[in-house]
Amino acid sequence: MKIGKIWAVVLILTLLFTSSTKAQSTEVQQLLLNVEKLSQLKNILSDMKKGYTVISTGYNAVKNISKGNFSIHEVFLDGLMAVSPEVRKYRRVADIITAQKDIISEYKSAFKNFNTSGLFSPAELDYLAKLYGRLFSQSMDNLDELTIVITANSLRMNDAERLDAIDRIYLDTFDKLTFLRSFNRDAGKLLLQRKSAVADLKGVKELF
Repeated sequence: MKIGKIWAVVLILTLLFTSSTKAQSTEVQQLLLNVEKLSQLKNILSDMKKGYTVISTGYNAVKNISKGNFSIHEVFLDGLMAVSPEVRKYRRVADIITAQKDIISEYKSAFKNFNTSGLFSPAELDYLAKLYGRLFSQSMDNLDELTIVITANSLRMNDAERLDAIDRIYLDTFDKLTFLRSFNRDAGKLLLQRKSAVADLKGVKELF
């Protein structure tokens, strides 16, 4: 297995890693990373340590991942064979990776808030889980495509074509992030309305 491919897998597994939360449905459970993902990450790091010789900076970057202290941009690009300095330094590569990280962290934070509020029905939580799950899957497809585009010899494309592909991935990724933030704002407003209604009802009951 090539070192560049190993780093790509490590990045994707790292982005997938989250702490476990209680779920109210099968769809909810599918949003959470299970123990197997962590085991896969540990196995990859172990295999790299035992079976491969890596330059010092590259090894330290991978080792830092396991400690939760890492730069996604550095690991993603330094771990892969970028096709050229122009592609390697293209700022939208870093923007895409950062946006993907934001999509994951923001949907998980929002869903945890909605799930623990007690003010959404099981059917509503199922809907949220399906929507977040679909958005997550599509955004990860973008990250997979980005890996292919910026990896040397993965595609027969010149630099201009690769930059165009990166632009397209960038626009799609940020469309998804924009949609997520808009949806979370609307759902958040609904949650506040329900909290207010519950508080009003409680106040009325205390009068009697």
